[in-house]
Amino acid sequence: MGKNLKGKECGKGICQRKDGFYYARFVDKYGKRHEKYVPTLPEARNWLEEARFADTHDNIFVPSDMTVDAWFEFWQENMIADLAPNTRRNYRERYVRNIQPVIGGMLLSNVKPMHCKVILNRMEEDYAGSTIRQAYITMGTMFKSALMNDLIIKHPMNGVRYSKPVQAVDDIKYLTMEEQGKFLETAQRSHNYAQYALILETGLRTGELIGLTWDAIDWEKRTLTVNKTLEYRHMPAFWRAGPPKTQQSYRTIPLTNRAYEILQSVELSRAYRKESPMLSQTLEYIDRRTGAKSQLVMRDLVFINFRTVMPNKNSSYDTHLYKLCDEAGIKRFCMHALRHTYATRAIESGMQPKVLQKLLGHASIKTTMDRYVHVTDDSMANAVRQFESHQSA
Repeated sequence: MGKNLKGKECGKGICQRKDGFYYARFVDKYGKRHEKYVPTLPEARNWLEEARFADTHDNIFVPSDMTVDAWFEFWQENMIADLAPNTRRNYRERYVRNIQPVIGGMLLSNVKPMHCKVILNRMEEDYAGSTIRQAYITMGTMFKSALMNDLIIKHPMNGVRYSKPVQAVDDIKYLTMEEQGKFLETAQRSHNYAQYALILETGLRTGELIGLTWDAIDWEKRTLTVNKTLEYRHMPAFWRAGPPKTQQSYRTIPLTNRAYEILQSVELSRAYRKESPMLSQTLEYIDRRTGAKSQLVMRDLVFINFRTVMPNKNSSYDTHLYKLCDEAGIKRFCMHALRHTYATRAIESGMQPKVLQKLLGHASIKTTMDRYVHVTDDSMANAVRQFESHQSA
């Protein structure tokens, strides 16, 4: 029986240290010793009881001497398995490239704010602010989960900040009305015109566009439902279906007349298009809302590449866009800029941010407000003219 600093019994496997913290330990059925330092006696007793129960009943038990590497793998497999594949992949990339080399071999309980700050400092010279922010979020989320599960006493990111600026809202690329007109005029002569024009009418993400199937179009109600995504993965090469980015990304978008016409024209050409034998695949994924298995039938995809007779890869869209931009004589932009342009036009037309949030599938209104509630030079000039006419009336 261990004792506290006043000489009272704490219980088997528990004692109080000189610094006031309580030390709990036990030996599991495999003969391995586990220990934990906590600030209060009830916490020590709870941890000991839960650890013994997990050991006896073959439940998942996370040892207190776990390294950061081991915790990251456990966290990825068990704690964030329901997140979007892209999010998990981004976490892993930042961990392997930047976090692991500094603290991967350390005990989870030994990581301090100074170690986390070293990671961010080392990224300062070679990485953009947005990438440093990703590393910051990865560490913050990973250690928060460890704290919530009583594996650490304090969050090692407390007080840690990064100084390199992230891309400002003003730097978000969208097309002016003039650029949009030039781009569409040039793109109209290309085989991907329908895809580009549809994003400008709906604000779809690239993965949502690639994974769009005909059963998502309701011709009678004139709506488009977003309930899945599709992306091409390298090494090994395969197509992967998945749920939308977040719970809020599931949405049904009313179609503009132009969007309806675009889809109608694609549907009319469907009977004449060539298809790769690979399109006979049916891909499975987990529905984020229900946890049930869902399917994406590749033969039902709305858009496929006329040359490869397979879906267009994300990267091939960007490559094609660069060529069109050069031809149109405008600054190059990537596929996601079309979504930004849709949002910008929506705000300029007077659309309420809350409505735009729903149409874009943002999880938070803050994302919509921070990114898109800005004004272009044209809209500022129009607003000043409107103010001037009101003053002179």
